Amino acid sequence: MADTKVDTTVEEKPADARAERQAAKLAKQINAFAKAHGGAEAQVAYIGERGSRIVLVGEDGGWGDLVARTDAVARKAVEKSGLTLHEDFDGEFAAKVVTGRYEWSRMAGMQVGGPSNT
Repeated sequence: MADTKVDTTVEEKPADARAERQAAKLAKQINAFAKAHGGAEAQVAYIGERGSRIVLVGEDGGWGDLVARTDAVARKAVEKSGLTLHEDFDGEFAAKVVTGRYEWSRMAGMQVGGPSNT
């Protein structure tokens, strides 16, 4: 029998290119948020099969989030945007978030007479 060699290498360029495009798109959105809020800081949290959540907190206390398909893409996007990346959402970082009446009523829901969460 002749020896045959099977190429088992997986070409990763398309996946890498796709991840790079996703990170670039997210970085653009992160930069727009930071510009609108006088600067910003970020934290990345794994949310399971759906990917990772990038939580943004602006210098003015405004906040928002984005979801990336993978943790690596989320971290790459934050890196590309040049923001400070916090490992945890606690302490001084969490204290920067400014919430209003709407957020408090939604968080407490019917318990304090706010709108129901349904």
